[in-house]
Amino acid sequence: MRLPTIAHRDVRRGPGVSVRVRITATVAVLVALALASAGGIIYALESARLESTAADQADQEIAEFRQLQQQGTDPTTAKPFANVEDLLYVFLQRNVPSDDELFAAWLDDRPKYESTADHPGFSDSSEFREIVRKHLRDGGSEHLDSRAGEILVTVQPVRGNRSSGALVVVTFLDDARSDLNSLMRTYAIVSLLSLGLISALAAWQAGRLLAPLREMNRTAREISDTDLSLRLSETGNDDITALTRTVNDMLARLEASFTNQREFLDAAGHELKTPLTVLRGHLELLDADDPEEVAETRALLLDEVDRMARLVGDLILLAKSARPDFVTRSAVELGPFTATVLAKARGLGDRTWTIDGTSHRTVLLDEQRITQALLQLADNAVKHTTAGDTVAIGSADEGDRIELWVRDTGHGVRREDRTRIFDKFARSTVLRGDDGFGLGLSIVRAVVEAHGGTVAVEDAVPRGALFRISLPADHRSARPVDPRDDLSVGPLVGPGVGPGDSDFPTAEIAVTHPPAEDR
Repeated sequence: MRLPTIAHRDVRRGPGVSVRVRITATVAVLVALALASAGGIIYALESARLESTAADQADQEIAEFRQLQQQGTDPTTAKPFANVEDLLYVFLQRNVPSDDELFAAWLDDRPKYESTADHPGFSDSSEFREIVRKHLRDGGSEHLDSRAGEILVTVQPVRGNRSSGALVVVTFLDDARSDLNSLMRTYAIVSLLSLGLISALAAWQAGRLLAPLREMNRTAREISDTDLSLRLSETGNDDITALTRTVNDMLARLEASFTNQREFLDAAGHELKTPLTVLRGHLELLDADDPEEVAETRALLLDEVDRMARLVGDLILLAKSARPDFVTRSAVELGPFTATVLAKARGLGDRTWTIDGTSHRTVLLDEQRITQALLQLADNAVKHTTAGDTVAIGSADEGDRIELWVRDTGHGVRREDRTRIFDKFARSTVLRGDDGFGLGLSIVRAVVEAHGGTVAVEDAVPRGALFRISLPADHRSARPVDPRDDLSVGPLVGPGVGPGDSDFPTAEIAVTHPPAEDR
């Protein structure tokens, strides 16, 4: 059975809307909503105020009409009004309506007089008559949508001895809102102009703020795996500048990491090339029929394999130093720990081994890793000293830090090499018979840095080198050690020379090794 062929397509999205356009659109929408909301609120408040003012004006006209009815006199007779028609007529003569008002005198179930400026004849409309008849008995006010727009009709009934009628006050609310509508049109024009100006400013500012991001994109495209030296320009003091600075720091770390990795691989390849060449050469020249040559070649090749195994082991250890579980901390008493390291170091060579000083403190550290680092420093001291020289190990409490050191009275380390010797495969003075790879001190630094500490070398007093390890102390785990504890490893022979501090007592141990042939 033949399976169907599935064609895979490289589906890529086209360019989307740019961030600058989105920022500008967002600002424009927000400003438009703000201006529209403000305009709506203003219109609603002013409209309500106009309606309230219209109602107050109508109430005022009704109040004046009642006062005229109760206290006024007929101007022709100087006596109280004899009938409703005269009362309504006099009121209309004395009161002039505003531009948006109409006064009407209602008599005999129809409007008889009206006083208006803009809407003459409105009182003759059917809708006017209908609303007046609705309130003719009890009076009152009512809003109404009419052919003249929205109106407020207020009816005040009046009854005489022989007739009855009503004063009708009509307020044309649309006319009252004409000024408000004109104001809102002006507001709308100004708002549109403001929206356009703000949008243009937002687009300009967004482009200015996003310029570093565009440069970042361009620089990221130009960066290759062989050139990480490009950096972004840092200008200003804002969040974008902080991001630019962070990216530059990241690029610097990546460049340093890639450079170190490349150098490390080159050096590792170079170191492995020699033993592999030796192995291949001897195997090619080996005479399998000669038992003596086979035995010699076997011993030689096993030695080279051991050297390769040590190199690979050191490389694996350095690779593991970056893992979070590389260090397993536990409570360690510095006094017994220092004495134990010294006891282990005595087998490294025929030297005068001493303790410069010990700290009565318990701290959290990885005992095995720190022991490995100190023994590596002690082995390095043995390589650069001769029989009879002194190699000292010590510890001290510096408050928030603890210090461990290895001091020797050898030839010291040149100043120009004091930083370089901690790099992988880097070596200073190479002595005869030293078949190391230059990884020992780099392992020491990896162990110390995994503990959050530092390691450095300085001149010892009176001569030699002093490798000092400084580690952060955990005060929560610290506890004093009873000074009565027996931490001595030999008789105290008097004050000695510490690592730059003569206050430490020196416990000296003279180690006598058997002759080489007996070991």
